[in-house]
Amino acid sequence: MSDTGRIPLCIPHLAGNEEAYLRQCVETNWVSTAGPFVDRFESEMAAYVGTDNAVATASGTAALHVALLVAGVKPGDEVLTSTLTFIAPANAIRYTGAHPVFVDAEDATWQMDPQRVRAFLEEGCERRGAETFNRRTGRRVSALLPVHILGHPVDMDPLVELAAEFGLAVVEDATESLGASYKGRAVGTLGDCACLSFNGNKLMTAGGGGMVLTARNDWANRVRHLTTQAKADGEEFIHDEVGFNYRLSNLHAALGTAQLERLDALIEAKRRIAEAYRAACEGTAGLTFMPEADWADSVFWLSTVLVDADAYGCDSRGLRERLRAAGVESRPLWQPMHLSPAHAGAQALGGAVAERLYASALSLPSSAGLDEAAQARVLEVVVGG
Repeated sequence: MSDTGRIPLCIPHLAGNEEAYLRQCVETNWVSTAGPFVDRFESEMAAYVGTDNAVATASGTAALHVALLVAGVKPGDEVLTSTLTFIAPANAIRYTGAHPVFVDAEDATWQMDPQRVRAFLEEGCERRGAETFNRRTGRRVSALLPVHILGHPVDMDPLVELAAEFGLAVVEDATESLGASYKGRAVGTLGDCACLSFNGNKLMTAGGGGMVLTARNDWANRVRHLTTQAKADGEEFIHDEVGFNYRLSNLHAALGTAQLERLDALIEAKRRIAEAYRAACEGTAGLTFMPEADWADSVFWLSTVLVDADAYGCDSRGLRERLRAAGVESRPLWQPMHLSPAHAGAQALGGAVAERLYASALSLPSSAGLDEAAQARVLEVVVGG
């Protein structure tokens, strides 16, 4: 990465077998939605995470959509999800015909607050047999969709316990946190199923695509069925329900397979970058970095700093403009979902923490290939500016 050109926020680091595997696809004509790299990518990802099944999909959003369907989410249901997140999980809930209920973040980790989930389920809901219903809306609450944001895991044990008590499925959105662990257990193995994304800005990329992870063979089979147009008989083109063209191409899987071979090295690079930022900014008033809980191993997908405008001298957006003027890309967090016009009217459980983080946080360049000279340019603005 040049020490004089523009420094992007987060771009792929392609330094392994990517070109060779893509060439294999072209030379063998396996370029579409079937081929040996799709099978290999799925089996190697399942082994890496430590689960029984991995089913590749066309995107992380597609993975979330079918995972919710397989988890039993029905039209008119409600699904509790993080308010501080990219919009994809909220949209996926809507695709099923269900309604999101947005849960605030907790200060300690910036992740979904289990205490707010507990209060809602115990005080705001009622049991009817094996099912749970929202007293305010009368709708069935069918699932939890916690989002592990920015590379750090959600505090999952309390959520899994609540889900078991109230009859809810747990779908992890691990699209930003592949390789992270929670109390020694891999993110992606903590609920009933989990979803990954391989977009170009993620920790590892397939140029696009996603994946559903699950230990349940019946769920994996159903995900495969739904993502391949629900073919009951492929030769006679008989389809037994409405399915989706959510398959991943062999080309994408080839790129993903090559990236997966280097995933541990990419994670090491992310951690080095995060530590260098933290160390360099330690004495600068008004700057604090996203915490890492003592029970977590974060992969630091994006190194993100909180800017206290009074102590630092400008707010997060002001720092963003200074970085932009120096040719450095940075990014605020997402508008909390309970404030999104796209999901106006949805119920929210709190929101003040997410709003504060949205106003104050800024993600700094975090590409795995970010070299020391480029990082020094970033820090010259952040610390020396």
